[in-house]
Amino acid sequence: MTDDFVNEHTTELGSGCVGRAEYRRRLPGFLATFAGLAYEPEDVVAEDDRVVVAYRMTASHDGHPIDIRGVMRFRIAGDRVAHRIDYWDGMVFLRQTGG
Repeated sequence: MTDDFVNEHTTELGSGCVGRAEYRRRLPGFLATFAGLAYEPEDVVAEDDRVVVAYRMTASHDGHPIDIRGVMRFRIAGDRVAHRIDYWDGMVFLRQTGG
């Protein structure tokens, strides 16, 4: 990631941040919350400095299995990610976790 990396989530359940240091600070907590986290790319489209990845995310959250489809858009600067936008349905997550 670039030093000024922007991480955006479009769902109300997500929490974005700005800066590589802040993203790295938050990442261990996110990973600890989702046991067995795996992203399976379903489709990848790349053009110039833009990459779009449709994915399926699977994990366990508080003992509840989750399976969520989403899309991430990336803007690349040199050899680093400068901006990531994650689109996923928070209602699917709530239904699967009993929330």
